[in-house]
Amino acid sequence: MQTDQAIPRTAPDSTDRAARRAVTVFPVLVLAAGAAGLATPDTFAGWKTSVPYLLGVVMFCMGLTMTAVDFQGVMKRPWAVGLGLVAHYVIMPGLGWLIAHALNLSPQLAAGVILVGCAPSGTASNVVTYLARGDVALSVSVATVSTVLAPLVTPPLTLLLAGEYLHVDAGAMVTDILKTVLLPVLAGLAVRYFAGRYVDRVLSALPWLSAAAIAVIVVIVVSGSAAAIKSAAAMVLLAVVLHNGLGLLLGYGAGKAARLGKPASRAMAFEVGMQNSGLAASLATAHFSPLAALPAAIFSVWHNVSGALVAAWMSYRARKTEAAA
Repeated sequence: MQTDQAIPRTAPDSTDRAARRAVTVFPVLVLAAGAAGLATPDTFAGWKTSVPYLLGVVMFCMGLTMTAVDFQGVMKRPWAVGLGLVAHYVIMPGLGWLIAHALNLSPQLAAGVILVGCAPSGTASNVVTYLARGDVALSVSVATVSTVLAPLVTPPLTLLLAGEYLHVDAGAMVTDILKTVLLPVLAGLAVRYFAGRYVDRVLSALPWLSAAAIAVIVVIVVSGSAAAIKSAAAMVLLAVVLHNGLGLLLGYGAGKAARLGKPASRAMAFEVGMQNSGLAASLATAHFSPLAALPAAIFSVWHNVSGALVAAWMSYRARKTEAAA
């Protein structure tokens, strides 16, 4: 869900309320979409080919909300951004591989879990960092660069870690990520640059457009594997909860170990633990199967729920510390 970049660096109370509402409503919307796909799978049987285009809409919206400030932050703190990138692309892929082995997942589900781990940062990570009173500038920088680097990083990582389960065509995956992620983001950036005043008028609608697109992706993924969900859902949910929870914990730990400070460590937690599950679902559907996309669909719901809960707890602790000071 693209709610992240649209948050001003000094957000007023109205934006705070809007951000909280978006984080709360999005999981409900995705759950409803999943239920629809499960209840009437035949209705969405022919929609599989639309998944890449829907992801392109999400990434175009992301590009529309980005500005030069997002990239300037990388130059101001290259060490912290570099650490966030390394932590993200080491911790989550590694956890995906370990969890797939530990739970003895089937090849399709194992590849799906690993692919989620190899995806760039989640598109809701920035808004959750903001709600947690974390370092939003660092969060935006890591999310931006991890997305730009995805065509170079995600396919070889998936080949390395998931190749033992299924055939992985890394070259075709690079092409797909370029078409569905990088080009739409660049197109959004261009539109924002040349028509910024018009884009500003519709910024508040972009999160909901992205949410609707991801909800439709979930409908398609769930309907495509509806027959297998009843037997596999519990195991996949366990894998997703472990993957996301350990990612949040280890991401925060990486920030603490590097002595980045508490706000930056909060940002690191969400940049590591939250994934672009829309991209993972699209790639799994295109290159593996709808069943392999199931972990990404469940991750879409769960990481927003867990992110909102962890952010609320972190915000409470931060306020408590400030009051005691």
